[in-house]
Amino acid sequence: MSKRNRRKRLPEPCERITIESLSHDGRGVAHIDGKAVFIDGALPGEEVAFEYLTTRRKFDEGRATEIHQPSPDRAVPPCVHFGVCGGCSLQHMEPAAQIRAKQGVLLDNFRHIGDVAPGEVLPPLSGPVTAYRTRARLGVRHVIKKGRVLVGFREKRSAFLADLASCEVLHPAAGRHIGDFAALLDGMDAKARIPQIEVAIGDDVTALVFRHLDPLNEFDLDRLRQFATEHEVHVYLQPAGPDSVQLFWPESSRLHYRLEDDGIDITFLPIDFTQVNPQINRQMVACVMELLQVAPADRVLDLFCGLGNFTLPLARHVASVTGVEGDAGLVRRARENAAHNAIENADFHVADLEGDNTLADWARRSYDKVLLDPPRSGAAGMMDMLGRMRPGRIVYVSCHPGSLARDAGRLVNEFGYELKAAGVMDMFPHTAHVESIALFELS
Repeated sequence: MSKRNRRKRLPEPCERITIESLSHDGRGVAHIDGKAVFIDGALPGEEVAFEYLTTRRKFDEGRATEIHQPSPDRAVPPCVHFGVCGGCSLQHMEPAAQIRAKQGVLLDNFRHIGDVAPGEVLPPLSGPVTAYRTRARLGVRHVIKKGRVLVGFREKRSAFLADLASCEVLHPAAGRHIGDFAALLDGMDAKARIPQIEVAIGDDVTALVFRHLDPLNEFDLDRLRQFATEHEVHVYLQPAGPDSVQLFWPESSRLHYRLEDDGIDITFLPIDFTQVNPQINRQMVACVMELLQVAPADRVLDLFCGLGNFTLPLARHVASVTGVEGDAGLVRRARENAAHNAIENADFHVADLEGDNTLADWARRSYDKVLLDPPRSGAAGMMDMLGRMRPGRIVYVSCHPGSLARDAGRLVNEFGYELKAAGVMDMFPHTAHVESIALFELS
């Protein structure tokens, strides 16, 4: 047997070790002879036994097999699939402790990456910890050895799909019916050629987008019609890329959500980006208004504006707001949503926000305040422009604490802003994902 094919022998299980901290992905961290070990299912302060899963040059990975001394933050996971399904990593931790841990991650990133610290730590935004998620991409796989179709998320640290009957974090309109989705597909001729279902839930419509690699025959289409009617869902088909998505059943559909505080109604397509947690989204919009201190004379720039989730509520309170987004389809729907809500003081532009926008009309205007809600990569491409614009206030909504900290470092240490306040928003309970918000004010 060649060295390449020989499996590396793992160390013997460890009977007792103390967990020192929590990693960014929700694993307990301990050290053996100075080498870090990342242990699934362990919490800070606990004494645990664990078995090794992998060994590497700089660190090892393991799984807790026994909890000798549990943490007071340990909780009973609400989902029976926890530990197998990779969709959640923190269900064994009390929700309040999860928030504290995420807050610690945010502050550590500010300190170590950006060399900054907020003047105030904002109270966290929190809401329901189960049945909150209104968007998800479910994998589909016909497993010949099992003789059936699996629908759900990947197993933890694996390419295999977890064998799920339900999901506790998904909105019940989808989470309670994963078994029904699997049964539907199991009876279809194309069951081996449907790799995923996209779930998108609005205020009163549940949409399912079926990705299919081959055209569906009449038998399969009839099954989809029956399922849609029986379960009161709207079915879309996706034969190719995102632009190929089309409504199949019923004849018409309108996905939308309302932001009641500002009287805004936003329509979206099932593949459009929307926040996954509507309760936190509503709180987040209100928090943005408060932090920006919006006033009737303000001119506001909303970068990475998407469908207008922030732009349109802002328009109710300011003189003018300009939304800029890289996705032309989202900009088109943002304009449609502005018209739908009778908003005339908002304009929208398509632009690559990682490139040079110096000559763009919207970039040559002056603004009193700026809002950013970039993707995980952050807003590095906008930092020089903000340094030139020098708006009085900047609110930065972030889905990645590392990129926020990097950009905060430039705003504070290079452009003379003060990081007045920052805090976390529990957009994804039971996961290690950290959503945060930060306020910068020109010194």
